[in-house]
Amino acid sequence: MIDEKTDGTALPEHGLPAEQVLDEIRALRAADRPTHGGTLFAYVYDPAVPGLDELAATAHAASVHVNGLDPTAFPSLLAMENALVGAAARLLGGGPGSAAPDVVGSVTSGGTESLILAVKAARDARPHITAPRLVVPSSGHAAFAKAAHYLRVALDVVPVSPETLRPDPAAVAAAIGPDTVLVACSAPSYAHGVIDPVAEIAEAAAAAGVRCHVDACFGGWTLPYLRRLGAPVPPFDFTVPGVTSISVDLHKYAYAPKGVSVLLQRDPALRAPQYFAYADWPGYTMVNPTIASTRSGGPIAAAYATVRHLGDDGYLRLAAVTRDAVAGLADAVRGVPGLRLVAEPESTVVCFTSTDPGLDLFVLVDELTVRGWHTQPQLTYADLPASVHLTVTAAVAPRVAEFGPALADAVAAARAAGPTDLPPELLALAGTLTPDSLTPDLVAGLAAGLGLGGAGGDAPAGPLPGRMAPVNTLLDAAPPALRERLLVEFVGLLQRPHW
Repeated sequence: MIDEKTDGTALPEHGLPAEQVLDEIRALRAADRPTHGGTLFAYVYDPAVPGLDELAATAHAASVHVNGLDPTAFPSLLAMENALVGAAARLLGGGPGSAAPDVVGSVTSGGTESLILAVKAARDARPHITAPRLVVPSSGHAAFAKAAHYLRVALDVVPVSPETLRPDPAAVAAAIGPDTVLVACSAPSYAHGVIDPVAEIAEAAAAAGVRCHVDACFGGWTLPYLRRLGAPVPPFDFTVPGVTSISVDLHKYAYAPKGVSVLLQRDPALRAPQYFAYADWPGYTMVNPTIASTRSGGPIAAAYATVRHLGDDGYLRLAAVTRDAVAGLADAVRGVPGLRLVAEPESTVVCFTSTDPGLDLFVLVDELTVRGWHTQPQLTYADLPASVHLTVTAAVAPRVAEFGPALADAVAAARAAGPTDLPPELLALAGTLTPDSLTPDLVAGLAAGLGLGGAGGDAPAGPLPGRMAPVNTLLDAAPPALRERLLVEFVGLLQRPHW
């Protein structure tokens, strides 16, 4: 823990020995979810390849002080970025001899930055449109909404079918108007792991003269390998004529450390408005392809080392291992009465829900956590039920046989515990409150009742509650706008200095 002789911040009066500081970090890390071992189904991507962590860490350290701000000063970083972009382009249907021979790209800090830049490039390519709009399925990643918010682009959301979890291409086409600057789709969608009808959506966008971005942050590095293994993966990349840009995260299924993503544009002219350049000041002329100006070379070097070490054959092997793990987990879900798959797996996601009114999914998530399995609950949305999301990586494969019995045991425990029992008046309040009606006292009272730390005035932020079912139940009862405000307030209570 942090040394109590300090003021509780990171800046002590006198510097501490290196080993003491590392001990503090190790103690703090002990409270985190396990990033290795195949029991965490979100946030991290573990291939379980011996020595890969050490290789990536060494490469990261070798370039951590290199600055991507000026590629002429650090050509090593420029070379590694170009190599990563080239690898992603070839994987996704671009490069010499393809239908998209002039693909170019940029290395970003993650999928959210890639999506923001895709929206920026599309918006800035049509400066005469004073009220630009973005068409996106409701299953599109929340980062599209973030991009729209940051860039003042209106968001036109097309619902997805409760049965297929995909948007109707005709509905997407109908949503495209004269002020639309970009149409987006997913390969696959994060929540459920299904691939949108990219070819039809891209065709509609091209017919309207509008760019089409494919968010393949989640699947871009693994779907091509799954296709090579025989999976019926539909066209989603630059082999589709109307696709103008694609994002793919290397810190997902390329298994690079965070945070590295690649944004590909079909040709240099499409990428040009992505840049920011500024010379009207007395300092250096700024020109950036990404949001950040200064960028550490560490993550890029780590990604380069990872991709070079694993190689094409290594990724094919990891995809096969992951495919088999997905199949085993899906079978485990099918084998438990009261559960059903939300969608048949098409990629590396297993998503399931409850068909039993007596089985509270949020209690089930907590029971799985108690048993060492860390899953991701997803709240009710429109006609889509609450669900449990499993992001499956190669590291999960050795643990698949254990998951089925653990899931059945957790379901039995959740049924015995019964649904989360929140006061009816609290649930009613969640259904009627508006975001603007939340006062600090009301937020503090709700947080205290849910066991969230830091809820009492000047009290320091405490640990998260041992069980999250009450929090998730309250959020599930609230409409999306209120969920957003509650989460902002709750997280704000946790993210405060320890004075």
